[in-house]
Order: sequence, then structure tokens, then C-alpha cells
Amino acid sequence: MKKVSLQSIVSYIDSHDIAELADIRNEIVAELNKGAEKAQANRDLYEQAHDVVIGALANVTAPVTIGELFDEVAPNLPDGMTKGKVQYAMTRLWVDEIVKTEGKVNTYSLKV
Repeated sequence: MKKVSLQSIVSYIDSHDIAELADIRNEIVAELNKGAEKAQANRDLYEQAHDVVIGALANVTAPVTIGELFDEVAPNLPDGMTKGKVQYAMTRLWVDEIVKTEGKVNTYSLKV
């Protein structure tokens, strides 16, 4: 079932004050919020890593691969920030700040 459907059921139960369905409502709310804590932790992780990665890109004179960049910034990244997460952030979250140069191996630099 889609989240929007579950949210509609919760809203219906809340608006009609159906006490008999309180337990079911609580189970649905728990299911809806199950991944919220993990998602927020990931958002916080990407936010903490942003300045480290962008700062390192600002100091390079030529485009670099994600591997090269990760090797340079790894000691300064928050725990849990992997090379894959840096790649995800650079190619999906921070695309408005980064220039991707396609090639046999893609390279990246900071937009000026």
C-alpha cells in the first residue's frame, strides 16, 4: 500500500474520532515513520560532508575523479560517509555546484 493511502486512513480515523481504530491508527503511524529517523540521519551526514567535499574541490587546479577526491577528504569526512555516498551526493545532490566532465573515467570540478 502506498504511503499516501496510509496517511489518508490515519487522517480519516483522526477526523472521525473512531476510538475502536486507535490501535490500528498507531500501527499505521509507526509504519509511516519507520524510515524517517534513518532518512534524517542520512540528510545530516550529507550536510556535514558537503563543506568538506566542496572545500576540497575548490582547492584543486584540475578536475579529479571521485576516487582521487575521496582519498583526499576521507580523513575529514564524518563517520559513515563512504566513497559511494560521496559519489551519490556529487552526482545527485550537489549537481548545481559541480561540473562533471565525461570521459573514460568521469572527472569533477567546482562550478565557478
